[in-house]
Amino acid sequence: MQTATPTITREEELYWLALRLAPGLGARTSGKLLERFRTPQAIFRASRTELEAAGLSGAAAQTIASGCTFEDAASEQGKMAEAGAELVTWSDPRYPAALRGIFDPPVVLYVRGRTELLRTHQVAVVGTRRPTAYGLAVAERFSGDLAHAGLTITSGMARGIDTAAHRGALAAGGQTVAVLGCGVDVVYPSENRKLAAEIVAKGLLVSEFPMGATAFPQNFPIRNRIISGLSLGVLVVEGAQYSGSAITAKLALDQGKELFAVPGNVTSKASWGPNLLIKQGARLVQDWNDVVSELPAESRRHLIEQGKQKILAETGEKPGPGGPELDATARRVLEDLAVDVPIHLDNLIEKIGDTSASELIAALFELEMLGLAKQLPGKNFVKVW
Repeated sequence: MQTATPTITREEELYWLALRLAPGLGARTSGKLLERFRTPQAIFRASRTELEAAGLSGAAAQTIASGCTFEDAASEQGKMAEAGAELVTWSDPRYPAALRGIFDPPVVLYVRGRTELLRTHQVAVVGTRRPTAYGLAVAERFSGDLAHAGLTITSGMARGIDTAAHRGALAAGGQTVAVLGCGVDVVYPSENRKLAAEIVAKGLLVSEFPMGATAFPQNFPIRNRIISGLSLGVLVVEGAQYSGSAITAKLALDQGKELFAVPGNVTSKASWGPNLLIKQGARLVQDWNDVVSELPAESRRHLIEQGKQKILAETGEKPGPGGPELDATARRVLEDLAVDVPIHLDNLIEKIGDTSASELIAALFELEMLGLAKQLPGKNFVKVW
């Protein structure tokens, strides 16, 4: 994916930082100011009377009009340069469209790592900080499977399920985004220092909190709206009935996102959250395709094409123009699959003799992504109805 070129100058960045650091301005208020004045420069040029007319309190209007936050903004630029962080603003082409559409999107994002991941197709995997062995195994496995399917795994880098989700994605050679409840130059929890470094190198750290910001408890519910906002859907793996993952699940529903949950042991408190979500209508997830099959059609088509191109690149085959041959192959494969009698990959290759192995594998991948076929252990496949 090609990275959009940032269009912000260092001076413009200073204005955005000054707006972000102005006391008394939350994301919603800052957003309303930008809707009215269009740019941070115009906000800071406005008179106190104009700012109060836009809905600011007298104290907040005075702070903006005085420009006293510019010294803090200049200091923030120095901290960002030292940590290798960038600023992605509301007006930046790299700002994720999915996040822009929520009720109170952050006006700036501090990022470290591969900024192009902001605009990839993401699924959030969240859960308890005190998981069972089952929860850890499921989170790591499903995250790896979804990452292998081409989705970016988004989570909060907290202890437990979040950490397992990031590790599962990285182990599968996939992409992951960590949304923090502290500054992007702060590692919390401290035992995730090595994981954070790996995410900076291969994935992306994201935060709306200023550089050096401490991970205060009240920050985490605030950052959870970004986790769900960036994602097509949220997968909950273990969590109490009233927990951070439950908050993220509610935010996902409020934002119109898909909600998924992994069922658990009814005698375990860690399973109360996801089991209740399933009772309330969340999609029960038994494997990665239960998630993919519920994603928007445009996202599924993107993943299918991306997966086919990856398979062809790995096998050294040349794709056909627009890929019509692969579509035809997928139809032939579907005709040869049965609902109740698994067929081994080698037998399928032999049965459809005039098609290369790479094209056949790509066709099976396409059918799996569409929920029309399912892979069983031992490279056996069946049709799904």
